[in-house]
Amino acid sequence: MTHRTLVRALLTSAVLAAGVMLAGCDSDQISLAQNAKANQPVPPKLVAAMTEKDMDMQSPILVRLFKQEAELEVWKQTRSGQFALLKTYPICRWSGDLGPKVREGDRQAPEGFYSINPSQMNPQSAYYLSFNTGYPNAFDKALGRTGSQLMVHGDCSSRGCYAMTDEQIAEIYSLGRESFFGGQKAFQLQAYPFRMTPVNMAKHRNNPNMPFWKMIKEGYDHFEVTKQEPRVDFCEKKYVFDAVKAPNATRDPVFDASAKCPAYVIPEEIASAVREREQQDAAETAKLVSKGTPVARLNTGIDGGMNAIFASKIPEGNTGLSEGGDSQALQSMSLARAPGTIPGTVNPPKPNLAVQQDEPVVATTSSTARVASANTSDKSEGFFSSFAQKVGIGGTADASKMTASPPAPVAAAPAKPKVAEAKPQSVVRVAPKAEPKQAAKPAPKPQTTNTAAAAPAPAASSTQLAGSAPVVQTNSFDTRFSAVK
Repeated sequence: MTHRTLVRALLTSAVLAAGVMLAGCDSDQISLAQNAKANQPVPPKLVAAMTEKDMDMQSPILVRLFKQEAELEVWKQTRSGQFALLKTYPICRWSGDLGPKVREGDRQAPEGFYSINPSQMNPQSAYYLSFNTGYPNAFDKALGRTGSQLMVHGDCSSRGCYAMTDEQIAEIYSLGRESFFGGQKAFQLQAYPFRMTPVNMAKHRNNPNMPFWKMIKEGYDHFEVTKQEPRVDFCEKKYVFDAVKAPNATRDPVFDASAKCPAYVIPEEIASAVREREQQDAAETAKLVSKGTPVARLNTGIDGGMNAIFASKIPEGNTGLSEGGDSQALQSMSLARAPGTIPGTVNPPKPNLAVQQDEPVVATTSSTARVASANTSDKSEGFFSSFAQKVGIGGTADASKMTASPPAPVAAAPAKPKVAEAKPQSVVRVAPKAEPKQAAKPAPKPQTTNTAAAAPAPAASSTQLAGSAPVVQTNSFDTRFSAVK
């Protein structure tokens, strides 16, 4: 089966090349498969999965991206005409924050709906293989947003892109190539900050990007209820999904992202299904908010994220703004096989250690929350006193604090610079070993040492994860990215 796929791809490339030479047509099609990397066949496991799910090799595809979950989904059309999930790929690296890209150089990976045609596929990428997301689209341009060369590519390196491993992008590229060979003019790319669930909408309810996220959630819902690629238009600087001409109209509506919306309607069967889903989600979100679902902390300076399966393979790696960043989760995944080769030049997410600790919100990931709690050691007050008062911890921690309280003023003073000096060290080295030693110095009593080892344990694990250093310096990463993608 795989042999026939490779032969078909090569024959199609030859036919397209002949057509270009004879007719002088657009050379986009031939650029799809002009080298060995771009001609790799669809893996046998994926071919078997397609057969099981009633999909044709060359049927249309659709791609969805989620930053917080650090996942890329490839959906494929079945013989019934609806799309079904073919495979989910963990994202090796994405950069920036949750939220849309606004300007050139902001390191943001884009969010929204984009269209990928054959001319955007790059078999000559400096990052193994890639395709251009098409940012900025008409909506982005209407808002004056700028940026260029925002890709989905290999090499696990990102400066505003979604980076996979070389093995992963080879599979994704082959699926896109086959869909184009099957006649698909362009496949849709949907990029989201997170899965648009009531839980996530409740957590991020205070984020300034929420109006934009609610707007693209409409497209998310259209796809969820129909399992069909939603038609995307723009007018009045907003997204419009699945619009068709009004019953009394003589022609299809003409959309302009910056102009007033033309007369249009949304088919009732779609509109009613989407409306019902939106009402259910809104009610569930309101219920979660009323129950006190904590608000996600806004980005404290962490640059993007990566899937936990990759973070577990990197010394002191962490997931940044993506989920699953606590030490236990990473340790449990450390023996699992990574989906592709992680280059030695990988640049994991880097946290901002100067986090505001009095902010009355919690982080989206446990690693970020623990960075906030770890930084309370910078207070002039004793660590345990401050921590117990704010968090309300009793039991052993309180008892230990009272035991150690007589020498506390003396111990706290020298401990402060030592902890400050240790933070940069924990960025480079394994933090859990360093923290107990620092805590033991202020008071030689065994009970004080044990308390120090027990109480700041979460901070130590978080410093290991959220305070990890990149394998290479950022400036060398930027130098690498100066090449053409």
